[in-house]
Amino acid sequence: MAFIRRVRTASGATAVQIAEYLRGRQRIVEHVGSAHTEAELGMLLERARELLDNPAQGVLDLGVEPTPAVKGLAVPAAPGLFETDDAVTPAGRDGPGRVVGTDSRILFGALAGVFTALGFDGLGDEVFRDLVIARVVEPTSLLDAGRVLRDLGRAPASYATMKRTLGRAATGKYRDQIATSCFQHASTSGDVSLVLYDVTTLYFEAEKEDDLRKVGYSKERRVDPQIVVGLLVDRGGFPLEIGCFEGNKAETSTMIPIIKQFQARHGLADMVVVADAGMLSASNLRELDDANLRFIVGSRMTKAPNDLASHFRWNGDAFTDGQLIDTITPRTGHKNENNTDLRAEPVWEPATHPGSWRAVWAYSRKRAARDAITLTAQENRAREVIEGQKTARTPRFVKTAGGKRSLDEASLARARQLGGLKGYVTNIPTTVMAATEVIGSYHELWHVEQSFRMSKTDLRARPMFHRTRDAIEAHLTIVFTALAVSRTVQNRTGLAIANVIKQLRPLRSATIAINGTTQTFAPAISTEQQAILDAIHGPKVTH
Repeated sequence: MAFIRRVRTASGATAVQIAEYLRGRQRIVEHVGSAHTEAELGMLLERARELLDNPAQGVLDLGVEPTPAVKGLAVPAAPGLFETDDAVTPAGRDGPGRVVGTDSRILFGALAGVFTALGFDGLGDEVFRDLVIARVVEPTSLLDAGRVLRDLGRAPASYATMKRTLGRAATGKYRDQIATSCFQHASTSGDVSLVLYDVTTLYFEAEKEDDLRKVGYSKERRVDPQIVVGLLVDRGGFPLEIGCFEGNKAETSTMIPIIKQFQARHGLADMVVVADAGMLSASNLRELDDANLRFIVGSRMTKAPNDLASHFRWNGDAFTDGQLIDTITPRTGHKNENNTDLRAEPVWEPATHPGSWRAVWAYSRKRAARDAITLTAQENRAREVIEGQKTARTPRFVKTAGGKRSLDEASLARARQLGGLKGYVTNIPTTVMAATEVIGSYHELWHVEQSFRMSKTDLRARPMFHRTRDAIEAHLTIVFTALAVSRTVQNRTGLAIANVIKQLRPLRSATIAINGTTQTFAPAISTEQQAILDAIHGPKVTH
């Protein structure tokens, strides 16, 4: 008669075996496996019962037909044959093992490790951490965040607790601590001597304005109330500072408050600030210079004819691919300190050119080809509007005189003359930074633009449904923190955060209940998935 044996092994595990009596002695027919936990033991016992109960299994060489186990009865073992702690099956069982839940706790653990590595655990707020990770994995409403966290293997806090956490994030200076940790991370792993600044707008699904949410300029031409958000990042796109302003505030007036806040927070006296042409205002550049900060800002094409007056006089509108012209540009108005009677361009120095900034202009043949295509399209559109083929607000190169529209030939010719040119304004002398380095530093701006795209798409910072300023500030703090986690994951893996989530979230751990106990089992991890996990938090993965 066949029966199930449990045998204590030398390693302390419990071996589950199927045995039979043969000529008065026990013979092991099948070694089912060894268990190290009660849940594993329950599963092995269940497997052994299936082998005994099902003659079709075809794996037992018993020499007799398997006899179904009789509930409540046990076959005693012959004494002295094996060292066992229990040589019989339990008197009762609770049925086959059941999967009671699956979750993506491996993904949560990886992101939580990054959160800790960045020093954010210093907040001592697990609910805040969970909300940040939930936003990285699947941005959703606060009410739905519990579902995301349960899917990640977390027991979520109540909705009321989450709301109180938002309150602490707004009033407990969480953002100050997060920004300090971000700066420490960027200082040790990168370079904060050059920072990049840009702005964006976040709109609200709201009908009425208030003191913060106001209708203002929108690149998407929206008429919803919005706020203006300024973001400062390092040259790799890692976030350093964030701030929000009234929706109708001019973008140029947001940079100085963010820079000064960042400078004061970390006691910085020397750094280079890079921003696009939208930040080019006389007051911005003056304030940065007065604060002994260096800047590189994109120049507007309207300044090119004045800045390049000497070049056009002596060389006409001919340029060579990659040509650089290092000259000066007026700080205000059109008062030019450049003497066009001299063929050589002036070398900018603060003492010798107090009314000017340094200007670097570069010509690219590829840019010229793109500009030519754009200008042709704009010319065609202007002609269609003039001829009444299209009804639209007045496009570029259309002028109105005496109630009639006509093509602005002079503006079009001037624009074509400047095709292929790109300008940069700075207060860094040529002895400190070469023109090529000025241009290279400016081109790092795509990192801040990428961070904004991440915040708007991967982290879905907009639209927002919060109403009070504290709630809005708390939301931005969570997005700011989630952006830091996401950028770190991307930097470590070389993959977009959405790709990382897509590959790791399907790693589902299973919780199985059997014989009155439960245990969670890790999933099989492919070589590619393990490589991502190793890149995120080192070679050792804790499940």
